[in-house]
Amino acid sequence: MNRAMIDEYVRGAAIPAAAIDGLTAVDLDALPIAGTWSIRQIVLHLMDSDLIAADRMKRIIAETNPVLIGFDESAFAQKLFYTELDAAAAAELFRRNRLLMGEILKRLPDSAYLRVGIHNQRGRVTLEQMVELYVRHLDHHLKFLKHKRQLLGKPL
Repeated sequence: MNRAMIDEYVRGAAIPAAAIDGLTAVDLDALPIAGTWSIRQIVLHLMDSDLIAADRMKRIIAETNPVLIGFDESAFAQKLFYTELDAAAAAELFRRNRLLMGEILKRLPDSAYLRVGIHNQRGRVTLEQMVELYVRHLDHHLKFLKHKRQLLGKPL
């Protein structure tokens, strides 16, 4: 396993909180690009997906060929009150989850990163691939968040 990837995963812990720093409730809920998620919804999505990712990684570490179930991110956003929940609390939960998961990842031997889970939509996935996927996932959504801040006149 590329240990730098684990460090990058852990460094991502503070990103959602930093990305919403200085924004008002109006800013968090603004829709500067029609048909897309607000900044609040992006932060809630990041929290939920990272919690799910941590569960998947733990299953790969602890179980033999666990089944990893996909989720419908649009249904989560619509039915789990993404427009109402506290973005700062979600960012803090994201941070704590990443830091604790990082502690687990740092303690594992390199051989653990070859362990496999079976995703019900993607098929076979290693622990190493999961870590890389969620580093990229955060980067992917951070681009949208930064763009929305720019459109609101509040660049990062």
